Parts: sequence; structure tokens; C-alpha cells
Amino acid sequence: QVQLAESGGGLVQTGGSLRLSCLASGSTGSINLMGWYRQAPGKQRELVAHVDRYSNTFYAESVKGRFIISRDNVKTAVYLQMNSLNSEDTATYYCYAVYYVTPLWGQGTQVTVSS
Repeated sequence: QVQLAESGGGLVQTGGSLRLSCLASGSTGSINLMGWYRQAPGKQRELVAHVDRYSNTFYAESVKGRFIISRDNVKTAVYLQMNSLNSEDTATYYCYAVYYVTPLWGQGTQVTVSS
């Protein structure tokens, strides 16, 4: 069994930065893809970014150039550095990992960007 624990959300002003962290525990050896989704009120959950064990990354167009995803394979952790935040980034951010072919989710961490 694998569990994901997120941290780092909070309240930040427009233009500010936050760093999210997600640490996997348990049988983490079979995790390949790790990343982040987000869900704003009244909207569908959307992929923000993900990274595989070889550090190949993918970013949603809306965050390219502002967010940086990174991964520590020793710790089985994934991080999301979020810069130049704006109100459209306000959402609950969920860490996810693909365990074999099964997606696993963290409990979510709230990010609120105020003007």
C-alpha cells in the first residue's frame, strides 16, 4: 500500500510563490509517474504537471514558465515550485502517483492567491 502526504499550501498574494511537497510512503518501488492536479471550485480537476522517474516532465499550458516540478527518487517525493501566482491558480492541489497502472491520490492542499 502506498500513501501520499502533501504539504506546502497556503495563502499568498498575487505574484508570490509557494512550494508544494508530496512524500510517498509504503511500497514505493513501483511508482513511475508522480505529479499534481488541481481543482478550483465549480471546475473539473485538471493536470498541472507530472514527472516520471527519468525526470521527463509535462506541464499544462497555463503554468508553463511559472511552475517547476521536480522529483527525488530516493525519497519518492515530488515538489511543485509555483511562481508568479495569480487568482486563477487558486485551487485545491492534489498529489498523484501511478503505482503500476493504478493512480493514487493525496488528500489535497489548498492554495489561495489573493489580490
